Amino acid sequence: MPDLIETVENGIATLTLNRPERLNALSMEIRTGLLEALERLGHDKNIGCIVLTGSGRGFSAGGDVKSMGERSAAGFEPRAAGIQFSNKIPKLMRSIPKTVIAMVNGVAVGAGLSMAMAADLRIAGRSARFGTGFLKIGLSGDWGGTWTMTRLVGTAKARELYLLGDMISADEALAAGLVNRVADDAQLLETTMAIARRIADMPQIAVGYVKKNLHAAETGDFQTVLDMEAFNQARCSQTEDHREAVTAFAEKRKPVFQGR
Repeated sequence: MPDLIETVENGIATLTLNRPERLNALSMEIRTGLLEALERLGHDKNIGCIVLTGSGRGFSAGGDVKSMGERSAAGFEPRAAGIQFSNKIPKLMRSIPKTVIAMVNGVAVGAGLSMAMAADLRIAGRSARFGTGFLKIGLSGDWGGTWTMTRLVGTAKARELYLLGDMISADEALAAGLVNRVADDAQLLETTMAIARRIADMPQIAVGYVKKNLHAAETGDFQTVLDMEAFNQARCSQTEDHREAVTAFAEKRKPVFQGR
């Protein structure tokens, strides 16, 4: 079986990390597969939402610790190049116009947690657990985790989770703002797919611009975001989906969006 499984159903793409015996540690096949799939699906007009999850009892345990010694022995430059290659994944998750939902079905640790945090939304199963894990193996962190965590939970909590390295439960993650929803394990798939369906049925051009606006708001000044919102709003006003929504409103019916 491949390390990454892709399925598409009614406009929702699911990417499943498939190394359950290793808690879906991030092999090179997973990394290259994610880069290819996210780029392709992220610009596919037939896709309305992307769900990222893991097989078995884990979302992802992060980097494959068993291969780290060999990779580090290659020297500083090759190791830095390898990390920079992997860092393209969270960057792509944030930059593609499609909404990415992390369906966290078990442990999310290290780069696995960083990957989940790079998603637009995180839905966790009740038994999911979260941890940074980097200091425990003498590393400082990658995949943009320090950046995204600081913005999700604030500076104090981000420092606590990185410096102490404690594992936290799904309910603790929800209270901290690390995840958006928690569902009972048996209902995780249904809950996630219901949210994915809602997003996939929305006007996708507008969804992509909302995502751009929100990401700019994390770092841009007010005037920059105002200017971006003006352009993006005007662009959306020219779409067939906007015209359909206005017509549907007047006719008191539900709009049918086509992504145009």
